Amino acid sequence: MKRMMITGLAAALTLAASSAAFAQDKKTIAFVVNGPSDFWKIMEAAVAKAQTELPDFDLQFKYPERADAAVQRRMMDDLVAAGIDAIAVSVVDPPTSTDAINSVAAQIPFFTFDSDATQSDRIAYIGSSNTQLGKMAGELMKKAMEGKDGKCMGFVGLPGADNAKERINGYNEAVAGTGLELIDVRGDDIDQTRARANVDDVLVANPEVNCMVGFYSYNPPRMYEALRDAGKLGEITVVAFDENPITLGAVAEGSFAGTVVQQPYEWGYQGAHLIADYLNGDKSKIPADGIMIIEGLTLTQDNVKQFEEDFKKKLSGG
Repeated sequence: MKRMMITGLAAALTLAASSAAFAQDKKTIAFVVNGPSDFWKIMEAAVAKAQTELPDFDLQFKYPERADAAVQRRMMDDLVAAGIDAIAVSVVDPPTSTDAINSVAAQIPFFTFDSDATQSDRIAYIGSSNTQLGKMAGELMKKAMEGKDGKCMGFVGLPGADNAKERINGYNEAVAGTGLELIDVRGDDIDQTRARANVDDVLVANPEVNCMVGFYSYNPPRMYEALRDAGKLGEITVVAFDENPITLGAVAEGSFAGTVVQQPYEWGYQGAHLIADYLNGDKSKIPADGIMIIEGLTLTQDNVKQFEEDFKKKLSGG
């Protein structure tokens, strides 16, 4: 009996060892976002979908506790130390993060999404053309304002991030010479309370403002709440970014002129497959210029409901 128990134990240990070896054989890809925003749940769902199609890989999705370049750099270093095989990052502050990115890129393949670091040694960027998105928002504002002059206020999370700067520049380019002036852009460092307070402050201190732009996904919902509570929904023309449920509802009811949406689901799904192929030795899908653009969409009352239905199917795994 004792001999049988020892034999059984040895078999169990062998099985456990082989299972551990199998797990170690899987290549790990980590996706690191720029802050704790619900916006990233969309991309996380896409990465989970890709995981079902990439059984030889371990796909990890990581959130920093706050939008901070130092926190993000620490996360990257910890992941490299843990032995990941590739990393994709939405870079919080590209100018101050280039050296840290290059240090990681010297050890493992490094990709960016959403917010690029063009001066770094990253292999490729997967995401939107933020300049084009900004232009789309500007065109939407021009149509909504119908030739009227506007004193517009912008709201954004990280004013120093490339995605923010490019969206703002694209917007200003689109509205140049139209009488629509973006008088200021208030940053909030992806702090929801501060994002709401910024809108409240503008409503009190800047009564001349008759149009607003929310450049990050959570800005328009905070704008909606502030305008609703101040009794000014519909009085101020709002152009939004991204597909937060509150934003989509505001567009559907006509409180917002419209929203420019990216396709973070495709960033996650296509990005996971692109990086997996790269690790498997297939580099043919990497664009020659290192930029893989996923086109954005403009939503108004005319098409928001259909988008919302398709969007919910994706989030549910459909």
